Amino acid sequence: MIQISVQKKLLAADGEIKLNVNISLKKGKLTTIYGPSGAGKTSLLRIISGLLKADKGRIVVNQKTWLDTDKKISLKPQERKLGFVFQDYALFPNMTVKENLLFALDKGQDKKIITNLIAITELESLKDRKPENLSGGQKQRVALARALVRKPDILMLDEPLSALDPAMRNKLQDYILKVHKEYNLTTVLISHEVGEIVKMSDTVLILEKGEVIKQGNPFDVFTNKQISGKFQFTGEIINIKKEDIIYVVTILIGSSFVKVVAEENELKDINIGDTVIVASKAFNPIFQKVK
Repeated sequence: MIQISVQKKLLAADGEIKLNVNISLKKGKLTTIYGPSGAGKTSLLRIISGLLKADKGRIVVNQKTWLDTDKKISLKPQERKLGFVFQDYALFPNMTVKENLLFALDKGQDKKIITNLIAITELESLKDRKPENLSGGQKQRVALARALVRKPDILMLDEPLSALDPAMRNKLQDYILKVHKEYNLTTVLISHEVGEIVKMSDTVLILEKGEVIKQGNPFDVFTNKQISGKFQFTGEIINIKKEDIIYVVTILIGSSFVKVVAEENELKDINIGDTVIVASKAFNPIFQKVK
């Protein structure tokens, strides 16, 4: 179990906000933090990692205290057993893929984990290349593998897939889930993509103006719980076309298109660009707008 209780005054675009978060993270689960820009999401991750100083707080990870401002305990970032994947990859440009991973090893640590990580992230054919010769998706795999070298108690991902195209984004979501389960990680992800959150997360926390306003199972958090069925997926409405007395709604799911027949009353408050969850009901597909 990971206990995080922190407070920090932050300067956002529309003025000062107070980050005030008190949460528990279950070991082995993937938790996503969702919310508007300036809500304090990245600042929270930086406080957990020790890169940003909290005004007040306590962080206990697997019974080890990382932070306790009352007792004047604050471990340095390198003393906190975590992996951090940034949006910009932060790879060493003068090192090969393998050298980037080797650099992350602790002194005396078994190098076998490098071989394992290269295999699980499918980097074998790229291990001797430098970052300048890698695509964005390949760089992200290297950054993910490097973050796992020290077998972290927490893996933190700050919108790691935001700059990638839908097909690559979907593939790397699968990689992240694969290593999350393989290494039984406790993972914290920042994401703005509802579909990504529903696909990947055990729990989602909605952060607004520094406060957690809602948390729970992603499907329950983002819908009114009125949809049930054998299948559920999330996508973006890209077209609504009337044909006789019915409407055909085209939904983008990852890199694929799905067309759903709807009646006029089902399209109330539904517009092109909306994110919806599609499910089955009595063998017929239905959809609901994500809040």
